Amino acid sequence: MKFGGTSVGDDKCIGRVVSIIDHYYKTGSEIAVVVSAMSGVTDQLHAIAEEVEKSPDNPPIESFIASLRTKHKKILDLVAKDESEAVMNEIDIRLENLKNILTAVHNLRELTPRSKDYIISFGERLSAQIVSAALRQAGISSVPLNGCEAGIITNSNHGCAHVLPESEPRIKSRVVPLMQDGVPVIMGYMGCTEQGIVTTLGRSGSDYSAAVVGAAIDADEVWIWTDVDGIMTSDPRIIDDARVIPAISYLEAMELSYFGAEVLHPRTIEPAMQKGIPVRVKNTFNPSAEGSCVLADEHRDERVVKAITFIDKVSLINLAGAQMFGRPGVARSIFTALAESQVNVMMISQGSSESNISLIVDDEHLNSALKALNHVQQSGYIREVTFDRDVSAVAVVGVGMAGAPGIAGRVFTALGRANVNLMMISQGSSEVNISFVVKHEDGKKALRVLHDEFRLSEDSQ
Repeated sequence: MKFGGTSVGDDKCIGRVVSIIDHYYKTGSEIAVVVSAMSGVTDQLHAIAEEVEKSPDNPPIESFIASLRTKHKKILDLVAKDESEAVMNEIDIRLENLKNILTAVHNLRELTPRSKDYIISFGERLSAQIVSAALRQAGISSVPLNGCEAGIITNSNHGCAHVLPESEPRIKSRVVPLMQDGVPVIMGYMGCTEQGIVTTLGRSGSDYSAAVVGAAIDADEVWIWTDVDGIMTSDPRIIDDARVIPAISYLEAMELSYFGAEVLHPRTIEPAMQKGIPVRVKNTFNPSAEGSCVLADEHRDERVVKAITFIDKVSLINLAGAQMFGRPGVARSIFTALAESQVNVMMISQGSSESNISLIVDDEHLNSALKALNHVQQSGYIREVTFDRDVSAVAVVGVGMAGAPGIAGRVFTALGRANVNLMMISQGSSEVNISFVVKHEDGKKALRVLHDEFRLSEDSQ
């Protein structure tokens, strides 16, 4: 079971977490728990790390440490009164370490990727201590483990480290024995290299930690506890009648998360997918809800489309030039240049004439992409590079689309009736995703139109 930042955000939330764990533990389940930092703490750690590097004066290190201590002590006192003094001693040791590294960064005026990872891992270092203490207060034996102690070994790609295969036997040997007579609480989002250097796992890193641990211990299921009832047919902030999807395939879930659905990150699913372990998404604040189950098998029903999602912080880049036609190596030059500049290309479309290529990139990567493509343009392959920041990418996802005729026709006819103009279209070879680009102001309209067209608010029969 993994509990996110909102699930451990205060004493009442942690009380719910303990009740959930206690319920399943008493029914005989063997449970390992992974926790995120409390809501907002990791963002605060990012901010203070950058501030102490750049501040010419005395940065507020002392006051920051004091506020963290106050926040965590208050919650600890409420959820684990009997454990408070001993656990607070452990927390104070960690806060002193954090203070020392922040002071060193300020004195050197240098925040290295290695130092930053060490700093931003402290949210989980504090929250796991408190959740573990709350379990002991409730009569459940529990030991907190950092990622390294749990056996999570990664490469040295700080900020987005990848867990190495040799982690599996280590995790199994360290975590499983603790599950025999208690519930270990593992600090998510972090691991370490073979040399013991702390690394972090990037966006949704705690979900990734949970899937890695679940795969290593051969769990029956991995449960991601969050603050929504499951994976939705669309963004409920935009579509009022969006519905929870009871079952969805790994492939569909990956496509949705890649195109903006925030419940699961694509990397989260990989370790579980390799072992065929179901991943269930449930709501800490509504634990009786069934949630969504991500399964290895394609879950087909009469519904060809399962969900519709979109990303609005993207940019469209158009490359044109007669020299591109029939000339080997052009695409390689383009994508090699982008890769060397660490630009992630989200969508690609090429005209049948081969004289133009369209790309979608994150807004934050646009400047790097344009700079990289300028070098390719100077080679003479590309005549013109244009871009548009004011766009949204929309994805229609469902395994039922594979081999089903007329789906693209329904998509584009519905959009045409709503006067939504398409700027770019792309479909993957798996046929479970039709994605396209529209003007930013048409993104939400496209979402609503297609949600209605495929009647996704209605329960399947």
